Amino acid sequence: MCLGIPGKVIDTYREHDVLMGRVDFGGVVKRVCLEHVPEVRAGEYVLVHVGFALSRIDEVEAARVFALLIELNQLGELEGAPP
Repeated sequence: MCLGIPGKVIDTYREHDVLMGRVDFGGVVKRVCLEHVPEVRAGEYVLVHVGFALSRIDEVEAARVFALLIELNQLGELEGAPP
């Protein structure tokens, strides 16, 4: 199953002219491509699939989705993953 994981954008930066960011997934921070959501700012939430932010979401929706993924035990790929 393909899942979009909600995460909070910590900061944004350019890498080789590509908009990137560090995104916090409940304590696990990863690099994410933000090119599909160029208007996103630090402190906002995004829905991420395979390293690409696909859309912005609000904090309430992010918390709801994250709680559901925990309940379904679908966050294994984040455990022990390098940033």
